[in-house]
Amino acid sequence: MPKDAIGKRAEHVAIIMDGNGRWAKRRGLPRLAGHKRGVETVRRIVEACPDLGVKYLTLFAFSTENWKRSDDEIAGLMQLFRNYMAREAERLIGSDVRLRFLGARDGLPDDIIRMMEDLEGRTEDRTKFSLNIALNHGGRDEITRATRRIAQKVASGELKAEEITEDVMSAHLDSAGLPDPDLVIRTSGEYRISNFLLWQAAYAEYEFVDALWPDFSEAMLSDILNRFGTRERRFGTAVG
Repeated sequence: MPKDAIGKRAEHVAIIMDGNGRWAKRRGLPRLAGHKRGVETVRRIVEACPDLGVKYLTLFAFSTENWKRSDDEIAGLMQLFRNYMAREAERLIGSDVRLRFLGARDGLPDDIIRMMEDLEGRTEDRTKFSLNIALNHGGRDEITRATRRIAQKVASGELKAEEITEDVMSAHLDSAGLPDPDLVIRTSGEYRISNFLLWQAAYAEYEFVDALWPDFSEAMLSDILNRFGTRERRFGTAVG
């Protein structure tokens, strides 16, 4: 468990990017217009992170619950993912960024899975900055899938039940090898964690901001990071 800290920078930031649909609705635009503007915000925030001391950024792009949305919106979102990966691939590679995708791949279109695997393979040796996109992610689903893999190892004799530890669980999650997030930010004024990184964010600090995701700025992120540095993180230890 991490030591108590005050004044420490948040090296791993996770963001629940909420409010694209409301941003569009307030302007009389279709929901997809809000998602498109949200992609522009992603680009700005990704570019700003290294200069702000952030080494890992995890973005909640599409949840396991988002499949309940209309067919048109889902199709539009999938096309946005395709466009983002195609357009940003060379820029990310040239910027020494490692790209990883967290979440279940079952159910995603085959061509998107191929693009994801290609980008992960081409950036796996990058070290300057790590961008993790939670796509078809749900915290409960992730823990369930990890538990199933561990159970299979126990059944086959590869692992003993008494050998199951927190580290073993972490090693079977989609985020294996990544540090846990120090800070989780949610935009749009909502106060929910929405099934996001349930295991990994157990000791994260949370920040809820009113700005809708398309309006979220580099300056807002900088202010949040500065506030994070003033928090005393006790990780369950006694106060005083």
